[in-house]
Amino acid sequence: MPPRRPATGHFPTITEVLRLPVLAEGMPRVLAGESQLDRAVRWVHVTELLNPADFLEGGELVLTTGMPYPEDPSELRGYVDQLADVGAAGLIVELGYRYRKVPDELVAACRTREVPLVELARGVRFIDVTQTVHALILDAQGALLRRGRDIQDIFTALTLRGADPEELVHTTAELTGAPVVLEDLTHRVLMCELLGRPYEPVVSAWSRRSRAAPTLEKIAPSGPEGWLIAPVQDHHGPWGRLVLLEGRLNAEPDPEHVLVLEHAAVALSMARLAGPAWWERRAHRSVLRDLYERRFRSPADARARAEALGLPTLGHRLFAVVIRHTHTGTGEHLDERIAKAMAQSGIRALVGETAPGRIGVLLALAQASAWQPVAERIGRLCHEELGPDAVVAVGPGVTDLSGIARSWQEAEQTAEAITSASPDRWFYVPADVQLPELLGVLRDDIRLQRYAERQLTRLIEHDDRNGGDLLPALRAYLTAAGNKSVAAKRAGMSRQAYYQRLHTIERLLGCDLESGIQCTSLHVAVLVLDARGAATPGT
Repeated sequence: MPPRRPATGHFPTITEVLRLPVLAEGMPRVLAGESQLDRAVRWVHVTELLNPADFLEGGELVLTTGMPYPEDPSELRGYVDQLADVGAAGLIVELGYRYRKVPDELVAACRTREVPLVELARGVRFIDVTQTVHALILDAQGALLRRGRDIQDIFTALTLRGADPEELVHTTAELTGAPVVLEDLTHRVLMCELLGRPYEPVVSAWSRRSRAAPTLEKIAPSGPEGWLIAPVQDHHGPWGRLVLLEGRLNAEPDPEHVLVLEHAAVALSMARLAGPAWWERRAHRSVLRDLYERRFRSPADARARAEALGLPTLGHRLFAVVIRHTHTGTGEHLDERIAKAMAQSGIRALVGETAPGRIGVLLALAQASAWQPVAERIGRLCHEELGPDAVVAVGPGVTDLSGIARSWQEAEQTAEAITSASPDRWFYVPADVQLPELLGVLRDDIRLQRYAERQLTRLIEHDDRNGGDLLPALRAYLTAAGNKSVAAKRAGMSRQAYYQRLHTIERLLGCDLESGIQCTSLHVAVLVLDARGAATPGT
């Protein structure tokens, strides 16, 4: 008995069967269907009947001597049509009994229907062929059963410990070695694992390509690219699809891949049934973070991933919006409300919590659309949900997604700079960051702290020893831009008392309050002190 093919859980292909010594002795030669030699052989069937389809189920490699073949070419074509229609893997004809040469009509018919046709120049024992190949098939089926139990155990363990959908998708890709995409019913790519491949060639024009690949009754190559697709369910029925980009067009799918996809789709369905699943927000959050942190390997990759999630990029102006809040446990609820509000207004946007206390919104607006009303609507929603402490900051608009990281950083810096002392607005832009806001951002810089300490320590220590009010008097003077009458009124003092305070300040600090540069220096020090909210500089 010749050595057997290792049991891997895969049925042998026609190419592998032809390489077996038991068939190699017959000097096999392929006459048609060369592109289909990777078809799986699920059984070997020996027959001399003219109507073999009644005894076939699909996937059989038919062995014949050609003894019953008719002379009429139309009947030969009918014979091949039967094999093709039932899904036979291929046809092997042994020469010598009926033919010394395979009829040209039979070759032409097999080429037309892409049925692999092989001639054997020498005779072989068909019983040896069937025994050898069937042994391989049984080994493969046994290995596939064992592998199926292993795959089931893997996904059962993931389900029991509540694995998130990203891990389930990643595991599917790892087990199959092929890219995997999880999409919703509108053909938006919510999650994908590409195993290091670039996004652009895999998910580019995804919606159009996905619509061309229908969900079949059983997992089999679908659409022009030969994808394997399994439906994912939730409480309301079909929710989305798990797509394996195997690319085995017009070929039998890898049975192990089918098993992995089936178990993964069940695990994802159970994850959705287990409780509320904010999968869309998770997908938005992932893309937003990748854009902000410049994790995409190329601008083309970034555009492909954003567009696959439903965000148009070309022909639109893109705006980065950062929402700063201090409330805990409200991020998911608020970003869902914002996303629904944008969708109801026909505005395309990615919305997700990007960090604790931060919600990101990436807006895609038509070139002629005004962005301010959209930003104001977001601001109103945030104030309704979070109160007046919420800060909405909008970065500069860009026309190319490659510039959104810079816009995002400016929006983040603006949101960080706004304080309770800033003017009340529904949203802020970088131009709203004035000196007080800028110093607020830099308040932890040790150089600024030392500067404020050098400028104001004598004044503050004097107030501490004497219970004085020199620092408030100086603050009022600087805020009033040197107008002593206005400053005295703000400080709640008579002019005479207030003037005495100013003379004392000049004496303690050794400064001239009539000097513009010295007043500017003192004003910066006071603003640094106020930004830190400390009793003394440097604390």
